[in-house]
This record gives sequence, C-alpha cells and structure tokens, in this order.
Amino acid sequence: MLPSGKRGGTVANTFLELRGIRKSFGGVDALKDVDLTINFGEVHCLAGENGSGKSTLIKVISGAHAADAGSIRIEGKTVGKFRPIDAIRRGIQVIYQDFAVFPNLTVMENIAMNRQLMTGARVVDWKKVRALALEAMERIGAHMDPELPVERLSVANKQLVAILRAIINDAKLLILDEPTTALTAREVEKLFSIVRTLRDRGMAIMIVNHKLDEIYEIADTLTILRNGAYVSSGNIREYDRRRFVHDLTGREIAQVQYRPSEVGEEVLRVEHLTRKGAFEDVSFTLRRGDVLGITGLLGSGRGEIGDALFGVQPADSGKIILNGKEIHIRYISDAMENNIAYVPEDRLTQGLFLDRSILDNTMAASLSAYFRGLSLDQQALRRDSEGWVEKIGVVAPSVDPPIRTLSGGNQQKVVIAKWLNTKPKLLVLNGPTVGVDVGAKADIHRILRDLAQEGVGIIVISDDLPELIDNCNRILVMRNGRLESEVAGDCDESRLADLLSGREASA
Repeated sequence: MLPSGKRGGTVANTFLELRGIRKSFGGVDALKDVDLTINFGEVHCLAGENGSGKSTLIKVISGAHAADAGSIRIEGKTVGKFRPIDAIRRGIQVIYQDFAVFPNLTVMENIAMNRQLMTGARVVDWKKVRALALEAMERIGAHMDPELPVERLSVANKQLVAILRAIINDAKLLILDEPTTALTAREVEKLFSIVRTLRDRGMAIMIVNHKLDEIYEIADTLTILRNGAYVSSGNIREYDRRRFVHDLTGREIAQVQYRPSEVGEEVLRVEHLTRKGAFEDVSFTLRRGDVLGITGLLGSGRGEIGDALFGVQPADSGKIILNGKEIHIRYISDAMENNIAYVPEDRLTQGLFLDRSILDNTMAASLSAYFRGLSLDQQALRRDSEGWVEKIGVVAPSVDPPIRTLSGGNQQKVVIAKWLNTKPKLLVLNGPTVGVDVGAKADIHRILRDLAQEGVGIIVISDDLPELIDNCNRILVMRNGRLESEVAGDCDESRLADLLSGREASA
C-alpha cells in the first residue's frame, strides 16, 4: 500500500531523488546539475520553456538516457544505469504526448500489454486481459468498451487508456508529458480529477507543463528548469505569477490587457457568412486598432471561420468586404491576392517545411516578389529573412539551420514572419500560441498588438480565455455554428466560460 498524501501537505515518503544530474549531447549541455525530489502522494509539476531540458530529464528518469553525472535514488536506494524496462519494474510509467498506444488493438489489449511483457507470458489469457482492463477502469471510475479498437477513441480516451495501462502495472510514479495539449477544457477537468484520485491514493505524479493556470489548479509542488539548469523548487503556494514567470524566463513580463489607443476606420466586414455543416449567418466587423477574438468550444465553428476567410474551405454564401471592397474567396490564392494571411492551428503540418531552412520558411509565401527576371535575388532573400528574425525575436544562430531545430515558440514566430513578409491587410491566427512557452507567448502577443496599432486587421481564434482577455478588445463567442454573443475584452473569465458552455444567456 502506497503512503497517502494531501495537497500542499507533508508527505511521509520520498519516491525519487535526483542530485546533480548532467547530460550532454555532442558537447552541448542539455542538463546541468539538476536536482529533483518527488514524493508519494503529491502532484509535482515540472515547468520550463522549450529547450529547458524537461524532455531530457524525463528520459533520464525513465531509463531512455543514461545520465553523464549525478545520482539517482529510488525509494531510498541508489540505482546505476538502468533500461526503460528496469524503470517500469521499479514503478515508473511515462505517458508521452503521443500516448504510445496501438490504434489497431483493443482497449483491453493496450491496457494489459505491459503486464504481458513484464510477466513473460507466452499465451494470452483473454479472460484475464479483460478482467485487468475492467479492474483498472473501476479504480478511477472510467467507462469504456474494453473490446473497442483504440483508433475509434477520442484523444482524451486514448490518453485515459495509457493511464489505465500504468495503473494496472502498479505504477508508483506516473509522469505525464504535456498531457493537456490536445484536450478541451472539459477533458482537462476530467483528467485532473483522475490525477487527484491517484494522488490521494498515494501515487507520486509528475506533470510536465508550462501553462500557469493549469499548474496552479493541479500542482502541489513545482520545479522550474531554464536552459538545462535547475532554477527553483517549492510548494506551489510559494509562487505568485510574477515569480513563476521570472523563474521560467529569466525576465520580467508584465501582464497588460490590450486596449487600443483609438479604433479607426473599418478594415473588414463579414455579412451573413455561411458554410453548411460548419457555421451559419455569421456577421461581424473589424476596425483599425482592433484585435478581434473568436472563441467557442470544439465544434462551434470558430476555426472554420478562419478557414473560410483564407479559402481553405470557402463559405457557401455571404459577403466579405475588405477595406471597403467586396472580395470573393474561393481558393487560398484569392485570399493571398487580397493580402489576407493565415497562421494555421497546426504549424507542423500546415505552416512549416520542417526540413527546410529558417530562410526558406520565412520567404516561402512571398517568393514571387524576389524574382529578378528568371532568377531569385538571393541577397535580398537573406537580408529580409535576417531582418524578420531580428525584428520578431527568433532565437537562432543564423537563418540557415532547418526549422525543425528551433523550439516551438521560435517556429511559431517564423510562421508569423512568413506571412508578415507578404504585407497583409488582414492577419488571421488560429491558436497562435498553442504549445508555446510563456516567454515566446508574450513576444507573439506584443507583435500582434503592434500590428493592430499599425492598421493591420488582426483576428485571433483561440480557446485560451486568458489569452483572449489580455489581447483582444472585442471577443465573439460561437456556439453550434452560430455567433451567439459579442463581449468586450475586459469580460470576466468566468462569464466568458459560461457563455461558451451556454450556462449564461447570450449577451
């Protein structure tokens, strides 16, 4: 029986102690003298910006990487080098962002798989496999058909299968790597409820996260890394927002709500825009100086409006009027010809050429402007790419490395720079800071505010309510494909959440 613990209280036993952990790759230090203590019966959040060493530290704990120096103690005993299977046998289970589930296998097969491997069983006892799956579900109150193929599950339920697999294998330490990235607010709430149940039963839990609001909601203890080094650790109550952000980034980032100095002439007007099955009869205006937010739950039609404005999936009917002129957008080329730019939700598959250089990615949407006869002006391409890298604060040694070598926040800045180089009149951003750390997030928000003040029309599509409230002076709320309400940017977050879910009448 694991020792129990309470949120914020003193726990009786320590499961894991790391002291002075170092790890380098090719002469580059990924971890520099990192200390970490994880106790039974607590939720310990590990936070850090992209490139801070969080993933490397997880791999050291799980046996995927051997530390170059330092000591590891598990339940009071020093361990040497050990393989992932040894970590599993000691009760360490890691659930990465891809969950490592097998989509073609059933729920019960996925849950029982590690048990089969650990016991070395050569014959599958299907009754026992089913019983193990049902037992795991009962422990946390989960309800799924054990014989359903995992490929038919939602993202949240695939994650739940991975958690159930950990439980059935007697996990003592459960590590969740960025577990809320692809979840809705309701799914996050359900996940945290499960995490609290496991914590209260004595399990040690480590969550890798950089979302301040989520960390405050779930964490008992917090450890912060920066540039591969240990910065601080303590009870979550010891961290206010100012200290958290400073320790995370090494700089002061003020929380300022965007309010335009003035709102000028109309930039965009949308009248009765409709696409069957996605959204219906949507009308709104956008003026110079506005940062207009569009939000809604998954399936509300919020993202589809961005797709329609850029011609990814055009509207069936309605009018789009840009700077006083009605335009017709059937294809992406129509949007680009009218100086509309779009930063998509998934930068990796829709926004970047991962194996191409930073320069190539920055210039990809505006190459036609650099032709001199039949050849490209390479000098101008490099000059302008370097200019954008400097202007928007991309952290990179030059514009030559492949874009995949950058952190998520720097990749997102490059996507934005790519479209800014087209000199857009309207910039639509869908989930502009998804998976982006605190420092890069603040930089991106500053860029958007400056653009709005310069007269570029800015639309931010997001379900990140604090992001909308801090950066948008007007927010549109979508529900079931219809525009339900419009609120001012200083709307209270709880009221905005109520509007999203329909708990409050439309404003």
